[in-house]
Order: sequence, then structure tokens, then C-alpha cells
Amino acid sequence: MKSLLIKLIVNAAAIWITAVVVDGVNITGDSWGNKALTVLFVALIFGVVNVIIKPIVKLFSLPLFILTLGLITFVINALMLWLTSWISDQLDLSFHVTGFWPALLGALVISIVSWFLNLVLDRD
Repeated sequence: MKSLLIKLIVNAAAIWITAVVVDGVNITGDSWGNKALTVLFVALIFGVVNVIIKPIVKLFSLPLFILTLGLITFVINALMLWLTSWISDQLDLSFHVTGFWPALLGALVISIVSWFLNLVLDRD
């Protein structure tokens, strides 16, 4: 349980930093608390998408993994972020990714920030 909570907070921080750094990834809201709550819900959605949908997409794109030597991972991560944006829009959360290129750059930033925060935060 504690590990899941840490992972949720790391994802939320990575999404927040991505929204600040990447043009085209936006979190809108009235107040700071509203934005923080939105980021937590988006991080939860992003985690569920990565746990349920991403392995299925990776399985079906296995030949592309071999052909591109794994570089298709960046595209799949971008599509997962874009899907998270679409689901957030359906749930009336104020998180938006405006296109594929911001999704690609946003997924790269989320990966780097999550990696760094997981190094810094010890789960034990």
C-alpha cells in the first residue's frame, strides 16, 4: 500500500513538472488546491492506463520493438499520455495534451522525472 502511494505521488509530481515544462501539456483550474487534486486524479488514471492498456499495446507491437530496437517505446508512452488526456477530458478533469508532439515530449519528461524521483525516494 505504501509503495502504491509513493508511486502515485511520484507520477503526480512528474505530471505536474511536465505541465510546467512542456508547452502543450496543460493543467487548468481555479486554485492551487484544485490543480493539485486534478494532478492526483490524472496520476491515478495514468497509472491505471500504464498497468492495464500498455502491456497489451506492447504485446501487439512486439515486431515493432524488434524492428526499431525498442525506440517504439517512446511512441507508446506518448500514446498512453494522450489516452490519459482523453480519459481525463471525458471525466471533466482539466488536464489536456494538445497533440502528438507535446505528448511525445511530455512522456519523455515524465519518464525522466519519474526515474529521478524513484532514485531519490527509497521505497523501503
